[in-house]
Amino acid sequence: MKIKTVIAEDDFRVAEIHEKFLGTFKEIEVIGKALNGKEAIQLLEELQPDLLLLDVYMPDQLGTDLLPIIRQQFPQTDIIMVTAATDKELFEKALHYGVEYFLIKPVKLDRFKQTIEEYINKHQLMHSCEEVNQDFVDLIYKRSPTSSSEIKESSLPKGIDEITLVKVRNVVENSPSSLSAEDVGVEIGASRTTARRYLEYLASIKSCKAEVVYGAVGRPERKYCKI
Repeated sequence: MKIKTVIAEDDFRVAEIHEKFLGTFKEIEVIGKALNGKEAIQLLEELQPDLLLLDVYMPDQLGTDLLPIIRQQFPQTDIIMVTAATDKELFEKALHYGVEYFLIKPVKLDRFKQTIEEYINKHQLMHSCEEVNQDFVDLIYKRSPTSSSEIKESSLPKGIDEITLVKVRNVVENSPSSLSAEDVGVEIGASRTTARRYLEYLASIKSCKAEVVYGAVGRPERKYCKI
């Protein structure tokens, strides 16, 4: 499911640039654009987006003045502020109301790309499991691991990324029975080969257990379960 996004920007040319840029991400769909604060609130009411790109300086009111309204009426909408504002008080207000990122114009394309990619990863991770553990929380908050086992996991080998690793581990830990690589691949939306690579890595660091199970015709199958 795509991340439904609304852009609130008083300069329509800048809004079009943002829309075109966001269109390069297959995970994101721009569903509306607002030229002022009033239109932004109307679109939030009508469309219930997952993400709002919000400017500060708009013709009718400051974007930061919308934050308490958005947090009260649309708590599920994430906010990324893209603005020329450099006032520290405005930045502090954005932090207070849980803005995901605060990008100061002119934003370099690489920085914008990095921010959106990080947001997408965080959004996908938040929707990858029903329960959380400390590893999950640390990853969301980008905290450094402290225990020796966690430090070992943080030095990931080539071909293993942290976001997918957490998804695979959550699938295994939340399953009441053993899973094949194909089962896990279906759960995380990846190929069996990719799932097996992550499962074998988890087994190698003792974060899951691998076992050989023989089917009805005697063909062995490697399955994985929580320890």
